[in-house]
Amino acid sequence: MKLPPSSKNWLTIIGSIIAGINLALIMLLFVISTIFNKGNTNLGLFIYIILPGFLILGLLLIPVGMIRERKRIRTAGITGESRFPKIDLNDPRHRNAFVIFTITTIIVLFLSTLGSFQAFHITESVEFCGTLCHQVMEPEYTAYQNSPHANVACVECHVGSGASWYVKSKLSGLHQVYAVLTHSYPTPIETPLHDLRPARETCEKCHWPQKFYARTLWTKKYFLADSVNSEWDVMLEMKTGPEYSGLGLREGIHWHINPAIKIEYISENDKRENISYVKYTNKTTGVVKIFRNDSNPISDSLLKSSNERTMDCIDCHNRPSHNYNSPTVYFDKAMLTGAASKNIPFFKKVSMGILKETFRDRDTALTQIRDSITAYYKSGFSEYYNHNKNLIDSSISAVQKAFKENTFPKMKVTYDHYPEHIGHLESDGCFRCHNDQFKAEDGSKISRDCNLCHSIVGQGKQGMMEYASIKENLEFKHPVNIGTAWKEANCSECHRILYE
Repeated sequence: MKLPPSSKNWLTIIGSIIAGINLALIMLLFVISTIFNKGNTNLGLFIYIILPGFLILGLLLIPVGMIRERKRIRTAGITGESRFPKIDLNDPRHRNAFVIFTITTIIVLFLSTLGSFQAFHITESVEFCGTLCHQVMEPEYTAYQNSPHANVACVECHVGSGASWYVKSKLSGLHQVYAVLTHSYPTPIETPLHDLRPARETCEKCHWPQKFYARTLWTKKYFLADSVNSEWDVMLEMKTGPEYSGLGLREGIHWHINPAIKIEYISENDKRENISYVKYTNKTTGVVKIFRNDSNPISDSLLKSSNERTMDCIDCHNRPSHNYNSPTVYFDKAMLTGAASKNIPFFKKVSMGILKETFRDRDTALTQIRDSITAYYKSGFSEYYNHNKNLIDSSISAVQKAFKENTFPKMKVTYDHYPEHIGHLESDGCFRCHNDQFKAEDGSKISRDCNLCHSIVGQGKQGMMEYASIKENLEFKHPVNIGTAWKEANCSECHRILYE
């Protein structure tokens, strides 16, 4: 086939070879993924992102080589070539080049359109977000799969709709790719993230404020660390909304995001755990109140240099899809569902004894969990162990499984590094503000009264439960007698197991 002299150079030939090989690979992998149903994130990454990149590189080398060759021919005076190329379809060489260029352009445009569409969907997929950087994202991906939002794609919350935030997320992703390639990422990944889209632009696509009306009945079963793993139930009426639904957001927990009010605060650390200043603004009446904590005063210099954060969903629901449960929580869940048997004496006590330890890697952790619990029953309950070995082994497996879903030694991820601010059992949560210490100039304070958010309507051991009448509530009774200590200290001071 006759082609212009400018096409006869090594750069153009190499570009043609690169483009041809990558086009063949793309077609081959596409056939494999389609016919043999082998499509996955990594294969799609090669088909629609990596190989097309090399294909375009090869195609770019073709005209670059031709331009350089034309310049060389013209400079050497070998022919009377003009400065710019001419297209003469009566010339077989020009005609062949034109046909090849036209067909190639149509194919490339078609493939690039298809590839761009597929690449967009791949980069927006849950598998891309969670499995591409396996070690880094394994904790978040695992927690996400066991969360209430497991059927909501990552990008729905982390990016949202619109081209601007899509571009911002991809630009931010370049930094993350660099950190992964250079192993310069922190372990664990620090939170909160400051480049996420505002919560009200994502959360309220589904959870709009007008929907937060009803109160709910919440029942929790705990297991005590005694010989029979005693059950202790607590039933709460959660005051997420007002007593009368017609009042909307004028009462209840979700009052904090009432569109008619604005709550701002300043935290002295980046994790938003140590709050020292709260500002309340009523947008309807114009009333403004400043609450300060005398036991934790904020200096004027810090007040001037700090940016007030407006409270939104994430200030309480800070782990909506990536929550790591504490050993107590995931053990109780395993025992509640029957995965771990409650009939094994002292099983919670011995399990908690090993689960509070720090492990250097997962394999070591799983081995120590199995060996420590097994050794305990072999030495102290040998006869029981011989008759119930299978029951103990299956319960140990349940504990190991729960551990793997909530603790990731390689990334140094534990529940304690990512405290959840909902409630106040294992982190200060509500008590960050509701501690009776925040007072305004008019004498009003942010109350610590637990009944503002919930009422205890039932509590106690199985068969010994006590219940409250309608519109009444019980005084909290601690499962273990600790006197009035629960009134004087935050729950998290005892319940938050610290990982050294």
